[in-house]
Amino acid sequence: MAAAMAAEPAAAEAEAEAEALGLFTGIGLSEAKARETLRNAALSAQLRRAVLQARGELGPRLDKATGALLYNAAARLRDPGRLAFLVAYIGRGDIRSDLQLGAALQYLRSHPLDPLDTADFERACGVGVRVSPEQIEEAVEAVISRHREELLAERYRFNMGLLMGEARSRLQWADGKSIKNEVDLQVLHLLGPKTEADLEKKPKATKARPVQEEKQKVPVVENGEVGTEAKSLLEQLRGEALKFHKPGENYKTEGYVVTPNTMALLKQHLVITGGQVRTRFPPEPNGILHIGHAKAINFNFGYAKANGGVCFLRYDDTNPEKEEEKYFTAIREMVEWLGYQPYAVTHASDYFDQLYSWALELIRRGQAYVCHQKVEEIKGHNPPPSPWRDRPVEESLLLFEDMRKGKFGEGEATLRMKLVMEDGKMDPVAYRVKFTPHHRTGDKWCIYPTYDYTHCLCDSIEHITHSLCTKEFQARRSSYFWLCNALDVYCPVQWEYGRLNLLYTVVSKRKIIRLVETGAVRDWDDPRLFTLTALRRRGFPPEAINNFCARVGVTVAQATMEPHLLEACVREVLNEQAPRAMAVLEPLKVTITNFPAPETIHVLVPDFPADESRGSHKVPFQPIVYIEETDFREELDKGYKRLAPRQPVGLRHTGYVIAVQNVIKNASGRVMELEVTCTKSEVAEKPKAFIHWVSEPLPCEVRLYERLFLHKNPEDPAEVPGGFLSDLNPASLRVVDNALVDRSVLAARPFDKFQFERLGYFSVDPDSREGKLVFNRTVTLKEDPGKA
Repeated sequence: MAAAMAAEPAAAEAEAEAEALGLFTGIGLSEAKARETLRNAALSAQLRRAVLQARGELGPRLDKATGALLYNAAARLRDPGRLAFLVAYIGRGDIRSDLQLGAALQYLRSHPLDPLDTADFERACGVGVRVSPEQIEEAVEAVISRHREELLAERYRFNMGLLMGEARSRLQWADGKSIKNEVDLQVLHLLGPKTEADLEKKPKATKARPVQEEKQKVPVVENGEVGTEAKSLLEQLRGEALKFHKPGENYKTEGYVVTPNTMALLKQHLVITGGQVRTRFPPEPNGILHIGHAKAINFNFGYAKANGGVCFLRYDDTNPEKEEEKYFTAIREMVEWLGYQPYAVTHASDYFDQLYSWALELIRRGQAYVCHQKVEEIKGHNPPPSPWRDRPVEESLLLFEDMRKGKFGEGEATLRMKLVMEDGKMDPVAYRVKFTPHHRTGDKWCIYPTYDYTHCLCDSIEHITHSLCTKEFQARRSSYFWLCNALDVYCPVQWEYGRLNLLYTVVSKRKIIRLVETGAVRDWDDPRLFTLTALRRRGFPPEAINNFCARVGVTVAQATMEPHLLEACVREVLNEQAPRAMAVLEPLKVTITNFPAPETIHVLVPDFPADESRGSHKVPFQPIVYIEETDFREELDKGYKRLAPRQPVGLRHTGYVIAVQNVIKNASGRVMELEVTCTKSEVAEKPKAFIHWVSEPLPCEVRLYERLFLHKNPEDPAEVPGGFLSDLNPASLRVVDNALVDRSVLAARPFDKFQFERLGYFSVDPDSREGKLVFNRTVTLKEDPGKA
């Protein structure tokens, strides 16, 4: 008996599926396409209604062309309430082509409120317009006449698509196939049949090699400003950004929900903003920003700037348990370091009173309720429905007031919203109890709003036009629109883009804390990390980070990049910004026995050898100099070009060549000193190499950094089964305690940057103290092929 009862719904379901399958294949869909449509419940329901309505007007047999129009209408129409209106035009034959259907859909999207002006609608999509064969013939004849000389010269190698396009532009609603047939006919009449020469492949035109100056510039965004020689930032955001709506045209966005109040709210919004683009960067102040945030900063601030708009820096300070003042300060510092100035600095907590009032209103409207399920019960995507979902409004209002007064403990009550999100999550939490004083509001509140509740409403209050966020928030888009509309407030548009990730690193706050706690790194600004404070400490210029973000661009797909691509941007900027100096990491003493002067010679060294007009500095040249230990060998190997007993070298910038006369070793046989003679470059045989050196140098500490992790994806269990802490590179930091640097850097301050000749780019570390500068190697001069 029970089995029979269970079988009945299954049989009915199978029968309904078979009926819909027959309906869909009957309009020309293949069986595979029909089954695929059935898997989309919303689309199949819409298409079924469209087909049944059309059958009622045209009879049971619909031709394939009509079927295609009905399918496209059902799939592309955003407002199901207007389906019958559109299908009626298809059924009467007033809309007969994809071109007309596209125009009709665009019109309906741009006019979301009823009643529609039917005369205006019909004009917009060509209803009643009939294009005769004579009109097509005349239009094609005019186009061919315009291009007659080129056609006769190029014959069938001419781009016939150009003729098609121009004829179509003259006759907007003409059938494309009819235009093509007429073009083919008139071209044949003019040129005659194709000859053997016409059938030969068109030779490729030899492209003139562009002169160096005319090459397309690499995109550069400096200090948040778009460089005059580069593409604009908006062009860099080609793709997703160019699909964005104009201010006030939110309703044209896919999925945007239009209510009876929408147009009035948008009109009011435009009065407040003056039609200005408004974005926001909304970090949580519970950690340090990383390279992924740099993309978000560039996108939000850059998109606003490129469109003459403004960008807010808004702290999402809704979780007082994890927030610290140092994070607020560091976040703003990093935004400004990247070259951006917020239009205003705001906090979610600025709006706590308004958010609370709206929560009460949401309850009054029957759209929220107080729930007592535990956190563990409502985790995941298939939690049991709340038994308190339908509790009376008055009861929820009283209980929510009790929550505010602290009558419930943490976890004993939450305020939940009545909606199902895109990912299937049901009734997200709007407020929870937390007995933690807030850094700005003190102990005024013991209930705090969640991201799902706060974010869209803060955007609404600030009249944000484009709420730009990463792809993982796409599942929250429906709740974003739902909440604004449930409260009848201005609803911005949420746009999602792909995150920026780097290989060979971790950026999650929890994992960085573990690295700090275990001593793997010193702190959040350890130069081996990819937090923005760490990159600044290592010496990465902000312009290079901005350039990198511009090159990565903005797409829906997640971008996972190799660190060497960022390092290439760093080299480009530092090559132009970092003055040259000389330093020796492993010093070897060299005594010049025939030094050519009784006192110190001051050698002039250009700060930028490629452009000596940018300045220079002097360094002392004395009888005792220091060279790199690796620049000397006792045995002269094949291919070795630096200093050896029978092989002189030049000393950079001095105009002298030195030759070894004596090698002094200690008791264990290690070379401790060289005695050499020097000869002026113009009389000496040209040496095979010139090496750097220092004289009367300053002692310094140099920190040489490599990748922190050994594998590309240290968080991937398949790649690193032991977890990310097991993947640490033991050679990620080498400290050179007794390096020497020339005296030109004596006045250097933290974050000053230099190119140490032949060694790489270096930045002064904040650990520097009087008498002992500390330098971080930012990047090597050239990319290590092994890291690419």
